[in-house]
Amino acid sequence: MTTAHVTCPLCEATCGLDVTLDENRQVTRVQGDDLDVFSKGYLCPKGASLGALHHDPDRLTAPLLKRDGEFVEVSWQEAYDEIARRLPPIIEEHGRDAVAVYAGNPGVHNVALTLYGRVLYKALGTKNFYSATSVDQLPKHYSSGTMFGDPLAIPVPDLDRTKHLLVLGANPLVSNGSLMTAPDIRGRLRGIRARGGKIVVVDPRLTRTAKFADEHHAIRPGADALLLFALVNVLFAENRVEPGRLNDHLNGLDDVRELARPFTPEAVAPRTGIDAAEIRRMALELADAENAVVYGRIGTTTQTFGTIASWLVDVLNVLTGNLDEPGGAMFPLAACQPTGNRRPFAVGRWRSRVRGYPEVVGELPVATLADEIETPGEGQVRALITVSGNPCLSTPNAGRLASALESLDFMISVDVYLNETSRQADVVLPGPSPLERPHFDLAFYQLSVRNIANWTPATLPSALPQEWETMLRLTGIVTGQGPEADVAALDDFVAADVARRAKLDVTHDRTGPARLVDLMLRAGPYDVTLADLEAAPHGMDFGPLKPRIPEVLCTASGRIELAPEPVVKDVPRLRDELAKPVDDGLVLIGRRHLSSNNSWMHNLAPLVRGGNRCTVQVHPADAARLGLTDGGLASVTSRAGKLEVPVEVTDEVRPGVISIPHGWGHDVDGARTRVARANPGVNSNLVADETLLDVPSGTSVLNGIPVEVAPA
Repeated sequence: MTTAHVTCPLCEATCGLDVTLDENRQVTRVQGDDLDVFSKGYLCPKGASLGALHHDPDRLTAPLLKRDGEFVEVSWQEAYDEIARRLPPIIEEHGRDAVAVYAGNPGVHNVALTLYGRVLYKALGTKNFYSATSVDQLPKHYSSGTMFGDPLAIPVPDLDRTKHLLVLGANPLVSNGSLMTAPDIRGRLRGIRARGGKIVVVDPRLTRTAKFADEHHAIRPGADALLLFALVNVLFAENRVEPGRLNDHLNGLDDVRELARPFTPEAVAPRTGIDAAEIRRMALELADAENAVVYGRIGTTTQTFGTIASWLVDVLNVLTGNLDEPGGAMFPLAACQPTGNRRPFAVGRWRSRVRGYPEVVGELPVATLADEIETPGEGQVRALITVSGNPCLSTPNAGRLASALESLDFMISVDVYLNETSRQADVVLPGPSPLERPHFDLAFYQLSVRNIANWTPATLPSALPQEWETMLRLTGIVTGQGPEADVAALDDFVAADVARRAKLDVTHDRTGPARLVDLMLRAGPYDVTLADLEAAPHGMDFGPLKPRIPEVLCTASGRIELAPEPVVKDVPRLRDELAKPVDDGLVLIGRRHLSSNNSWMHNLAPLVRGGNRCTVQVHPADAARLGLTDGGLASVTSRAGKLEVPVEVTDEVRPGVISIPHGWGHDVDGARTRVARANPGVNSNLVADETLLDVPSGTSVLNGIPVEVAPA
């Protein structure tokens, strides 16, 4: 028996695991690593399933090539030869924008895809880049970019020191934190209580986090921006605005005061469903707290006013003097912290061909990908590369996108499963399991509630090429070097570029992600190397978060832009909501489950045990009015489509709201995921409307979708 110390790559919490293997290299046990500097032994069901993922018989172990409509296993050379035969001619005849890329959520949990995916995407040179970000968090990047100058400068709650936590649209006891890397959320929330603090949750559902909280407000879906503006209004009206030392680093304070004037508690109460007196009390308690932090997540980003809500979260943290202060919202300083975009943030450098949506952080809204495939003309998307993504489940009006993929001239999927999306590919290129590749949480340490770092070497050898090699092989093909491109030379070129930007000499004692991470560590703020992390298998702790303003700012003014023009120009659209009558129709929201992370873990038996989680939750009053019965079937219809789903009658959702979890719908032909197909659920994105977007960022509206519900 041997035990490997592994950082879990299955969600944002980055927990340390002890993985025990027998003499046949079989995983026999997965436990929390008690010595991990960050998670200290914490373990959730996802981490415990790492062995099941490694041994999953449905995980692909060889490239697949579609011949006469059927997949066959082929050699890597045959797969690359097919790509070289079919992809370059499309680029040559139709241009680089004829190839689109969709990068999925799992790639952010994979250091090889994070670092080397960008090499491929740059080599492709296409404007048609899409990712899971535009069905998740893009408004937060947009608001951070406009306020602080860097879309990656996202302040996170200093959970371990705060005494007042206001949570909107987030369920961290289930998500394990999101845009907030924090293992053992329950323990950290208990710490707030132990310090005499308070936890307030604003959510249309009585979530697990809401049940744990001291206070819960069941807001109407999509009304978070109105509530947040009302809180700002109260702070100004009651002379409780105290930015503290940030006064010297602010532009736009008076502008925010004027913008907030119409959003009185009385004006927003009918639309939020929260009493005006309660709104005033919430604002004053926030201001009176010794330290406090406002945190909004996917419920605030995937709604009609996602960018304004994301912006107002940080406006409130500024106005109460809690931005960049211990116990407030702070900017992590990761060991591989990139310099970020030191030029002022800009959007709209190009627009989508069909619907004219602006580019944000280098990507277009995935809601318009089907348009770009279906609409003839110059720049039409004719080929698609998906990288660890399943957009046929995770994007709005998913049925339309799935149909659109059938018309492509060529499609490549880099994926470990033949899933609802990769089944449509012409070539599928698999990668090693998490235990067969090194791991470093490049993205999530930049969002961590404590500055730490941990390097995980590959626990087991892999019979498959590492994904960084696959990305470079594809790069060689699209740059005209062909399927025989010299991967080692390409890797040296990538490393030399990283070394040049870091003002270091390139090293040759390592290859792949290990070399790049070592260079980034050497250029980082803590004077550490990869060898230092290798000698510390339980991680290195660089201490609590520290104030970073003004160094973190890279706006044109060098100051915090509290009223950034690209966001402010969308405020009239929100203000118009105040004059509209309250719509009493039903709206759909999503929900999370502790044993699930989007669609990519549903083929693991340990994570789908128990009863059917894929139900439509309906309030008892709505169920009675609509004739729905617990356990019966309901039809849910929107402009985009219709689905049937089992009913769960519960008072955990507010009246007028129904809830269906995201990422299910594993009942399509052609996928090879036996556990998922035995527990298919329904795809809620069949009724998500691809025409409903947050205007500034182009993020899909997945919370607050108007629907009609009836017995099926």
